[in-house]
Amino acid sequence: MTTLLVIAKEPLPGRVKTRLTPPFTPAEAAALAEAALADTLSAVAATPATRRVLVLQGTPGPWLPPGFDVVPQCGGGLDERLAAAFACCDGPALLIGMDTPQVTPALLSVDLTQCDAVFGPAEDGGFWALGLAEPDPRLLRGVPMSTPTTGAAQRERLIEAGLRVRDLPPLRDVDTAADAEAVAALAPRGRFAARLAGLTAVTGR
Repeated sequence: MTTLLVIAKEPLPGRVKTRLTPPFTPAEAAALAEAALADTLSAVAATPATRRVLVLQGTPGPWLPPGFDVVPQCGGGLDERLAAAFACCDGPALLIGMDTPQVTPALLSVDLTQCDAVFGPAEDGGFWALGLAEPDPRLLRGVPMSTPTTGAAQRERLIEAGLRVRDLPPLRDVDTAADAEAVAALAPRGRFAARLAGLTAVTGR
């Protein structure tokens, strides 16, 4: 079975989901981030795994369910932090972020015995998931992050290493208010959708 990794930031106002401000306040954006993280962790908790790890920048809160090991993120750029997350694994591992609360256990139940890597592209040009049958931090270091071509560059790195790559369905990250509305519609029963609906009802946005 696989180690499931979630890389995330503690949902603090002004530190997360800053592109949601405006129309949301920093506190509201943080509340949405917390709901997205809670939905993500719930999906991971419901997925069969050898180990579940939250790679966290910050301090755990009441949104963390039982059954997770918590390890701090290292310093450096995002490529270094992702590489370090894989470095703590000694077998097949799948890493996701906290920006896709619509993710499901079915999407996360990948079989890394049939390929060398799985790759989940994000609609904004990044990626929402990366799985490696044999985790190797060198596959991530130096990949330019947070650009419209990050996903393509990361997938090309896998191909250049000679890996057999299985592609997962593309998902939409929550970065903007429009993203939030679209993602909530895809998972209307989740915490994220409920939190968004509550904020919208109160503010009239």
